[in-house]
Amino acid sequence: MVLVVDAVQGTLDELGTPLSDATFVVFDLETTGGSPAEDTITEIGAVKVRAGEVLGEFSTLVDPGGPIPPFISVLTGITDAMVVAAPRIEAVLPSFLEFITGAVLVAHNASFDTRFVKAACAANGYPPPNNPVVDTVDLARRVLTRDETPNHRLATLARFFRSPVEPCHRALQDARATVDVLHGLIERAGSFQVHTLEELKSFVRAPTPEQQRKRHLAEQVPHAPGVYLFEDERGEVLYIGKSTNLRNRVRSYFTASETRPRIREMIGIADHVRHIVCATPLEAEVRELRLIGGAKPRYNRRSRFPEKMVWLKLTVEPFPRLSIVREVKDDDAAYLGPFTSNRSADDARIALHEAVPLRQCTQPITPRSRRSACVLHEMGRCGAPCEGRETVTDYSLHVENARKAMTLDASMVFTAVQARMERLSVEQRYEEASVDRDRLAAFVRTAARMQRLSAITRIPQLVAAAPAFDGGWEIHVVRYGRLAAAGVMPRGAHPVPFVESLVATAETVIPGPGPVHAASAEETECILRWLESPGTRLVEVDGEWALPARGAARHKARIELAYKPLR
Repeated sequence: MVLVVDAVQGTLDELGTPLSDATFVVFDLETTGGSPAEDTITEIGAVKVRAGEVLGEFSTLVDPGGPIPPFISVLTGITDAMVVAAPRIEAVLPSFLEFITGAVLVAHNASFDTRFVKAACAANGYPPPNNPVVDTVDLARRVLTRDETPNHRLATLARFFRSPVEPCHRALQDARATVDVLHGLIERAGSFQVHTLEELKSFVRAPTPEQQRKRHLAEQVPHAPGVYLFEDERGEVLYIGKSTNLRNRVRSYFTASETRPRIREMIGIADHVRHIVCATPLEAEVRELRLIGGAKPRYNRRSRFPEKMVWLKLTVEPFPRLSIVREVKDDDAAYLGPFTSNRSADDARIALHEAVPLRQCTQPITPRSRRSACVLHEMGRCGAPCEGRETVTDYSLHVENARKAMTLDASMVFTAVQARMERLSVEQRYEEASVDRDRLAAFVRTAARMQRLSAITRIPQLVAAAPAFDGGWEIHVVRYGRLAAAGVMPRGAHPVPFVESLVATAETVIPGPGPVHAASAEETECILRWLESPGTRLVEVDGEWALPARGAARHKARIELAYKPLR
């Protein structure tokens, strides 16, 4: 007896989970800040949907266990009084995890919300949810053009898709708006032949057509350390990067792993990739910094404007004062820096004034015009000597103490500001104490950085070596903190003639004024990181390499331990 069974071949449409059968939980969180390690959840809102139909909603306020920052209350409308009777996260979390079981999680800027959920799970002994995640921001970037929406904010997308719900930074309201955005985006994705959940997930992370079309730009790039430059058809540099393997790194820009919107936009403009092969990874890192500082590519975010660094200067005049300047001159003045902004430089200046009573007025003061400064002195804005106050000798001592604090010993500033912070804390003036904490941190961090940089920039020549991956040695010549030469000595070669040849062909470096006079601070710090890496050996040092025994570095550890930046 033969049993005949009619076999029906499945269609391609039957592969995967149709989007109409997928259950989505669209959720949103409100929190006390942006760091899952330091901040907590204040509200959870979630909507469960399938095939366009709402299956259920989840909404609750959460007691964060501490005060809500005022600016967060202004943004969300959630106050301490609203959450005082709300359940804690350990009571809410089990119900929320049950609500999302078996569903695809959807959120706008999903990484933010999922990080808080994972942190809450870790803190309360639950395994992190392994649900598939769809980010409506990523999906919007794939299916919408800039002509349609100027940005991908939730409020903008909700208006574009004509959602009846207006986002307002409340969890359930924003989750409801995100549901409408999700449905609009899925409808758009259908024109790209996206009909299943698996296709949707791969579609979000898939390379753009421009990325796929320009993969050939990586074909001529070698497997070697160096720097790569993306350029447009006119030769304008768009983006500069470095890598220990140029070919592999440039290739990655044309794959699904590259999801940064600005870089994907850059790929669409790029016409070719130029490369510079370097002898060592350190040379590649230094060349990248120099090229970015010179070309200022519009798609690079860091290191573009090294000339915008500012310094705190103890001026050279009869009664010196602290001034924020952009240029370091050869004028025998004391400098502290570099600072990345005027604000951080001003914070350090105020901290220094707490320890040393230098004058703070900006008008020139001479011995003949001391009496004219008395008004400012009475207002507490001038520390200059005046009749009945201090003598010139006293002021000279203040100047010497300020110079010492800026270059050698930060203890005076640390002790003075710490004493003020303790006094404010006793008086329960905590906000003022936190401002002083920030000012002290700006001073100590920059002083420690400058002393570290100054130690190596004083050395006319330093030669060091580190093991290379193939058994040879990476050798670098550093002059006044600037990389002057780089090379790789082959395995088994005699070191003396190789080092002598590298030194003879190294760049001539002329020292200039200030602590960082031959290279940017970033370049010198790259060199310092390499010198401090395991296995690096000093071959030759022309001069002394030392840090001040009572320098700012001894206080930096205490600052990092106690200082927590506001989010």
